[in-house]
Amino acid sequence: MIVWLNGAFGAGKTSTARELLDLIPGSTLYDPELIGNALRAQLPEKRLGEVDDYQDLPSWRRLVVDTAAALLMEVGGPLLAPMSLLRQEYRDEIFGGLAARRIPVRHMLLHAEETILRARIQHPDAWSGDPETGAEARAWRLARLPAYQTALPWLTRDAHVIDTGDLTPRQAAERAAAAVCEGAGACGIVQTPEPTGETLAAGVLLFDDHDRVLLVDPTYKPGWEFPGGVVERGEPPTRAAAREVAEELGLELGPGHPLRLLVMDWEPPRPPRFGGLRLLFDGGHLPAPEAARLFLPAAELRAWRFVTESEAATLLPAERFARLNWALTARRRGGTLMLEAGVPIG
Repeated sequence: MIVWLNGAFGAGKTSTARELLDLIPGSTLYDPELIGNALRAQLPEKRLGEVDDYQDLPSWRRLVVDTAAALLMEVGGPLLAPMSLLRQEYRDEIFGGLAARRIPVRHMLLHAEETILRARIQHPDAWSGDPETGAEARAWRLARLPAYQTALPWLTRDAHVIDTGDLTPRQAAERAAAAVCEGAGACGIVQTPEPTGETLAAGVLLFDDHDRVLLVDPTYKPGWEFPGGVVERGEPPTRAAAREVAEELGLELGPGHPLRLLVMDWEPPRPPRFGGLRLLFDGGHLPAPEAARLFLPAAELRAWRFVTESEAATLLPAERFARLNWALTARRRGGTLMLEAGVPIG
């Protein structure tokens, strides 16, 4: 298990985590900031200059998950992770990756009013060593308080909130420990198992009255996706595609929605991904009344929308957009295309 202590700078995450070590037997402090520091030391300056924060690095988000899993194999007990995580899509990606490894998360938000946070960040006792470095770090943390205020609506819905404004770190830790024992802050994100080999996946393209295509935004991985999922052992791909659409959108693809294969794409293995075969079917036209009745499983999908091909280019990862591009070409031609790594063959 991981107890993730979220919140703004000045909320008391690290000091509370240290106190929690005494209150949760067998727990270990896990600081994802150390991974960010390691990436700063390893990555070229050019790459670092392309991001504002190491959390914007996909490698940081993946390593946070992989390192947590490795640590739990070593120590067994709960990990205490004091780390601000203010972008919901990053929270979804990291917590989804942990869920895929069957690692439960208890999400705790240590909250304090902005006036208190500012006072704590600027307090002289909070900084030691080089005054110039301290001033730079203080300004950096103060500049990120607006992002915390922006994130508060989803944070308070997602996490168990502990107001630390009038609490000592020990008192905050006692409340966090009690909340963990009660099961508060449990992460309800979908637990999608990590593949152990090549997979066969089937997706469905559904179109509105303007011939825009339907995309969905998964909570458990970055980037938008087509409705669909992995074909189970012994399951026909068309049945798997229809099953996934029903599970994800509440839409039953009956006789009025025949599935026609548009694209069969072999995705090469790119460690740590195993690749496999990706099928895209034409699910036909989705009338507006049916689209209005779509619903999403909150633990799996965050949103859906109809998009043009140019809009899809800004939402889909490159390999998925290439697959969509060729699928739309096959649809216009009334045929089927075979692809290898997103490129037609034959």
